[in-house]
Amino acid sequence: QVQLVESGGGLVQAGGFLRLSCAASRRTFSPYYMGWFRQAPGKEREFVSAIRFSGSSTYYADSVKGRFTLSRDNAKNTVYLQMNSLKPEDTAVYYCAVSYYSGSYYNPSDYAYWGQGTQVTVSS
Repeated sequence: QVQLVESGGGLVQAGGFLRLSCAASRRTFSPYYMGWFRQAPGKEREFVSAIRFSGSSTYYADSVKGRFTLSRDNAKNTVYLQMNSLKPEDTAVYYCAVSYYSGSYYNPSDYAYWGQGTQVTVSS
């Protein structure tokens, strides 16, 4: 069992920035993938970014590539999502999740554990 806690969301103006954090409760934290997803009101949950812990490969949705950066602090069992040049269409609840099994990095159904979510609102 893994508990994930997101933080860092808030209200910012377009062009601003936020850094989201996802902290794992277990001392040993080594999932296959750790991903960030977001869900806007009335929309499906969509992939944002993910990291493969073996080799530290990172992946980004086309909509955020070049603006968002995923990083990891292994000593703190924490993953960060640096969100720059925010746009109103980035407004959503952001969730972190972990996967321990074979599957994609972009499909929410392939992830086993989820955090509670943190709200990001970008105003015009």
